[in-house]
Amino acid sequence: MVRVEEKRKLEAKRIKMNMKQEEIAGRVGISRQHYNRILNGKRKPSVELAKQLGTILNVEWTIFFID
Repeated sequence: MVRVEEKRKLEAKRIKMNMKQEEIAGRVGISRQHYNRILNGKRKPSVELAKQLGTILNVEWTIFFID
């Protein structure tokens, strides 16, 4: 689950990169809705997906598993 502080950081990074949620989701082969559910803590990504998202957003992939 992504905590509120981390979610804000991830969204700020995405905006700074001038990318839409759809673009990030598309790069890793998931829907924008799935990406949003991950950010909101409703879904946990696989380790592989977390690593891909971490690479795109330039963050540690473990951020997606912090409770």
